Parts: sequence; structure tokens; C-alpha cells
Amino acid sequence: MNQPEAVHIGSDDLPWVDIGDGSQLRVLQVKPKEGLWIVENIFQAGYEVETHKHTGPVWGYTRSGAWKYKEYDYVNTTGSFLYEPAGSVHTLQCIEDNTQVWFQMHGSNINLDGDGNITSVADGMITLEFYFAMCAEMGKPNPPVLVD
Repeated sequence: MNQPEAVHIGSDDLPWVDIGDGSQLRVLQVKPKEGLWIVENIFQAGYEVETHKHTGPVWGYTRSGAWKYKEYDYVNTTGSFLYEPAGSVHTLQCIEDNTQVWFQMHGSNINLDGDGNITSVADGMITLEFYFAMCAEMGKPNPPVLVD
């Protein structure tokens, strides 16, 4: 009987790519049929993600540093866990340099302008294509992101 095997990806197997202001991204897993995408970010103080609405739930774990949503009073710090239900809308702001956050998302992020108009949509496959393009720009082959 064949049993599935665990898959290990070492800490140096997936390169970090620049997403602006010295902040970085790496994509860990994308399951297009399930709408699942898992990413890790390192944000620098002052980095802000465009206001967005999630079409599916999101789980976030802060590995280091501090960040918040403009719309809420709480601050996510080292060890914080965050659950975002589908339909939630917020604007991520980084407070401390080298803030490292791991996100597991389902569905898409619908990016919004100040009037609530859609400016763009991001999902796992779009993010993966961006990640691979940035790796290629750095002269690195496609890393072993889990994709199925």
C-alpha cells in the first residue's frame, strides 16, 4: 500500500524576493484547486499593504516584530495568532523593522482604493507567478514551492 510522504523544504530552499521598501516575500505553497496559498513576509517599519477584502479566511502568525491593521486598535507582536474571516476588510501597516509574518489564505484578496473601488485582485497563482518572475530576475531558477 502506498502512503503519502511528508515533504520538507529547508529554510534556505525558498529565496526571499523584494516587494518594496526592503520588505520581502516568499511563497511556500499554492493549491489552486483549493484556493489555498501560504506565504511568508518580512516587512520593514512603515510598509503598508493596500486596503483589501478577503474572499476566504486567513490565518496569520507573527514570528517576530510588530504590525497592525489601520482599522483596529490591537497590535500583532511576536507569537500573535490572527484569524480573519472571509469578507474582512483591512489595511496592514508594519510598525517594526524585520517583522516576519506567515499567512495561510483561501480565495483572493480584492484590493480597494479609498472609495472602495477594486484596483486589483491577488490570489495564490498570481502571487506564485510574481514570485517566480522575481526569482528569475535575481537569476535564480524556480524554487521548490509546493504546488498541486
